[in-house]
Amino acid sequence: MRLESNYPFAVTLARLRSTLEARGFRIFATIDHRGAAQSVEMVMPPTTVLIYGDPRSGTPLMLSAPDFALELPLRLLVREGEHGKTYVTYNPAASLEGKHGL
Repeated sequence: MRLESNYPFAVTLARLRSTLEARGFRIFATIDHRGAAQSVEMVMPPTTVLIYGDPRSGTPLMLSAPDFALELPLRLLVREGEHGKTYVTYNPAASLEGKHGL
């Protein structure tokens, strides 16, 4: 699922981070693809992945179906596209239904 944000990249990223944390999710990692590209002297628009989850809800799933660990934690991609537009891309939770026997 890809949505266009009404906010610039940095604001979108900050709002998503604070909203996830306010809802009890833990941000496990932030991957700055643009920063990685710059480290090898390549140019890339702002592109960041937030890896997040809630061990209280994810752990029981993985205990029931250990292979479900391939699906967790969840991820959000925030990127700047053409004309300065910001996009948020993610896999809806419903897309995980039925995977690994759950």
